[in-house]
Amino acid sequence: MVNSGSRPTGRPTGRDTTPARPGRPRDARIDETVPRAVLDLLDEVGYAGLTMEGVAARAGTSKPALRRRWRSLPHMVVEALARTVGTSPTPDTGCTHCDLVTGIGTLSRAFTTTVGRRVLPALVADLAGDPDLEKEFRRSYFEPRRATTAAALRRGIERGDIRPDADIDLLLDMLAATTYYRVLFGHLPITPGLAEDVVTVVLAGVATDPGRVHPSH
Repeated sequence: MVNSGSRPTGRPTGRDTTPARPGRPRDARIDETVPRAVLDLLDEVGYAGLTMEGVAARAGTSKPALRRRWRSLPHMVVEALARTVGTSPTPDTGCTHCDLVTGIGTLSRAFTTTVGRRVLPALVADLAGDPDLEKEFRRSYFEPRRATTAAALRRGIERGDIRPDADIDLLLDMLAATTYYRVLFGHLPITPGLAEDVVTVVLAGVATDPGRVHPSH
């Protein structure tokens, strides 16, 4: 877990859950500077070393300003993750295969960074013990990404590239699972061609005959 302050304990103390307080309007500038500061510090000190003081100093703001905007440090991490990986990555180019490779490719590229490998496993552990954080993770990061890929799959059905009886939710899990699995366990690398390989294998099981043909063939 991330360290919520600078208390002199030998173990990270969890998250700062000080409720957001009403008062002065928040500084819109911190919406841009804080996620960047969070990412930089995560790369330097890791998830466990992240502190409210460190983020405030790096972003050129104050702890009260941070607390007015974010409920806790892990909430800051979620927003930074959403901005890094992107929440609307799957395009609409008219090519189902190409769209899916592009969308999954953004996930692969984001998680080949030091931040991705150091942050995601620890953040997932925190989600299990914090329903509010889990809700925010799903709302701001997980569900928007999933929705854009679902839209790409439905367009594939409309074009006749994918069978109309395909299980969209199952396909979504299968398309993203390989990247997340490799990030969480580190047993295999996330290679540059991973997105292409995953999409090819998944579509081979649900594509109609025209949909199986790669557009470059």
